Amino acid sequence: MDDVVDLAPAAFAASTALSEPRITLQAWRSPAIAHGFMGRQGGVSEGAFATLNLARWVNDDHPAVTENWRRWHSTFPGLKPVCLNQVHANDVWTVESDQGDLRPAADGMVTTVPGVALCIFTADCVPILLVDFERGVVGALHSGWRGTLANIAAAGVRAMVALGARPAAMRAALGPAIGFCCFEVDATLAERFAAELPESRAHARPGRRGKAHLDLRAIISEQLAQAGLDTIRVATIGPCTHCANDRYFSRRAAQSSVTGLQMSFVALQPRG
Repeated sequence: MDDVVDLAPAAFAASTALSEPRITLQAWRSPAIAHGFMGRQGGVSEGAFATLNLARWVNDDHPAVTENWRRWHSTFPGLKPVCLNQVHANDVWTVESDQGDLRPAADGMVTTVPGVALCIFTADCVPILLVDFERGVVGALHSGWRGTLANIAAAGVRAMVALGARPAAMRAALGPAIGFCCFEVDATLAERFAAELPESRAHARPGRRGKAHLDLRAIISEQLAQAGLDTIRVATIGPCTHCANDRYFSRRAAQSSVTGLQMSFVALQPRG
């Protein structure tokens, strides 16, 4: 653990070449892992997918996505990405090997396998990366408002524990997502949050008539604390995706139109 440096909030240049993904947010510096919260810059996709869309299932141009992945692999060599069919629930998949193109229906992954990059895709929802450096266990979760209500954060912690992790030793980072400033929902949904997640009451405020604002990342941070993580080891990384939609994909900024998706990932460094 002595070689882990908490960087949050910090950015680093993944590459200085304009032809590579340039800016990725990190939470920690450690030789044990590779990880990052990618933005939308540094790729070749166009239009609603401009420019670093890595999601192959959103009707982006196939050669463009292939080139974007080539750039990612050149920046983070030796990693084998694993992706999900994200369904806004709280199922967490245990990855035991490189699964190729298999995309199981789930919203979280955990692993102890070196070299496997757990990849989460978002365009306003909250990407969560989890690491227990002592036990060599990593996890990645996708938490929109449905996943937050279903407490996928706690489900992810439980899945990590099943692989030998200890909540007290775990670190978590919540990446770029829609912020308190812009996440306005129907008041009835805010009331549902208050009823099902009492801790959410401290992270809500009135909006326009019949509306309310929710702070998803603050709510998830409390869920992680309730699951046993030390609050000082739970970091919030990056801006509101709606406010910074020039740097991050945002479905709400696109008025619910199809967009690209930014990728967040975490991996144990491959051996050898």
